[in-house]
Amino acid sequence: MEEFEDPTESLHDKINEEAKERKEERRWSLWVAISTALFAVFAAIASSFAGHYSNEALINQIKASDQWAYYQAKSIKLTVLTHAAKPDSVAANKLMSDEQNIQTVAKQKEAESEHLLQKHVVLARAVTLFQIAIAISAISIVASKRFLWVVAVIISVAALVFFVSGMA
Repeated sequence: MEEFEDPTESLHDKINEEAKERKEERRWSLWVAISTALFAVFAAIASSFAGHYSNEALINQIKASDQWAYYQAKSIKLTVLTHAAKPDSVAANKLMSDEQNIQTVAKQKEAESEHLLQKHVVLARAVTLFQIAIAISAISIVASKRFLWVVAVIISVAALVFFVSGMA
C-alpha cells in the first residue's frame, strides 16, 4: 500500500523555520534597542559632565584673570610707593608679600581651569563616540547587518574608556 504524503507537512516545516528565524531576529533587535538606549544614556551623562567641567574651567579662568588684575594693581601700587619721596619699607614688604600670594592663587586657578578643560575634552570625545555608536546601531537595524551592531558595541566600549578616564 502506498503511503500518502501530506503536502502541508513541508509547508508546516517551512512556517516553523521562518517563525524560528523571526523570533531570533526579534531577539537581536531587542538587544540592539537595549544597547542603543544604554549608549544614549551614557552619552547624556557624559555630555552633562562635559558641560559642567567646561563651565567650571571657565569660572576658574575668570577667577585667575581677576587674580592677575589684582596682582597688577598691587604691583603698580608697589612701584608708586618705591618711587615716592618717602618710601615705606613696611608697606612695600607687605605689598611684595601680597603679590606673591596673589600670584600663587592665580597660577593655581589657571592649573585648575586647564585640568577641568582637559576633562571636558575627554568627555566630549566620549559623547561623540557614543553618538557614532547610536547611529551605527540604527543603521544595523535598517540594513539588518549584525556586524554593524558589533562595530557599534566596539565603538561604545572605546567611548566608555574615554568616559571613565574623563571622570577620573
